[in-house]
Amino acid sequence: MNSTTSQNQITRRDILKSGVLAGAALATGSVLQAGEKKDPYGGFKMGVQSYSLRGFDVAEALKHTKTLGLSYWEAYPRHLPMSSVPKNIKEHKKNLAGSGVTLISYGVLGFDANESKARQAFDFAKAMGIKALSANPKKDKATFDLLDKLCDEYQVGIGIHNHGPKATYDKIDDTVNMVKDRHPLVGACVDTGHYLRSSEDPVEALERLKDRLYGVHLKDVKNTNIFKILGEGDLDVLGCLKVLKKIDYKYCLSLEYEENPKNPLSDIEACLRTVRQAVKKLE
Repeated sequence: MNSTTSQNQITRRDILKSGVLAGAALATGSVLQAGEKKDPYGGFKMGVQSYSLRGFDVAEALKHTKTLGLSYWEAYPRHLPMSSVPKNIKEHKKNLAGSGVTLISYGVLGFDANESKARQAFDFAKAMGIKALSANPKKDKATFDLLDKLCDEYQVGIGIHNHGPKATYDKIDDTVNMVKDRHPLVGACVDTGHYLRSSEDPVEALERLKDRLYGVHLKDVKNTNIFKILGEGDLDVLGCLKVLKKIDYKYCLSLEYEENPKNPLSDIEACLRTVRQAVKKLE
């Protein structure tokens, strides 16, 4: 975290170090208490982009995901390396199942017109039961013709991920213009934080891409360049959730927290608390 980290954030880290995060999660509702049927995330497939847990190996990252009360992942490739070897696929599935985590999305992956390379990603997605791949494809006709073909063949979605200022998909229009008239499964993974960094409105991005939305990275930023705990930056969290609720969004709603990679759990829990509070306002 930067030097502006508030005292209450430090306290959350102290709580984590004392080993009571699981109890705190129970108290705040990040996991359902015994006999409670109400989903604190309002039906959203609330998960984490495992890049948020990049300071841990896959076993630790899955354990922490369970402690946080989450059941869904968009996997960071270093946690689950892409493979076509049946033994490796079986091991990945075993690790996920043992932690009660469902893998919905994977990425972010680059794509170009190389079909054999692209098929490796789609074969992996099919073998793992992945519904969508977050992607940073080359902005040319040959690449998108190939994605049309493979999305139709494999029935796996492509979510173009925006990466902030001066990136290939910097503005909302960059993605909108590339996916129009393409296969319905060629769409977007909206990173709310990177749109803020690009001085774009994430709520507008969700509205404009709602018919082709295959991923969301919930991330908060202040003044276009400072990553923050969700709810402490400029993101209209409730506004985003209202759009997602209206369109009945069914893919992974992935919290992505980029700060403090060696000790992120208390900050992630604070982010999740913000989501739960916003969900209550939807009711």
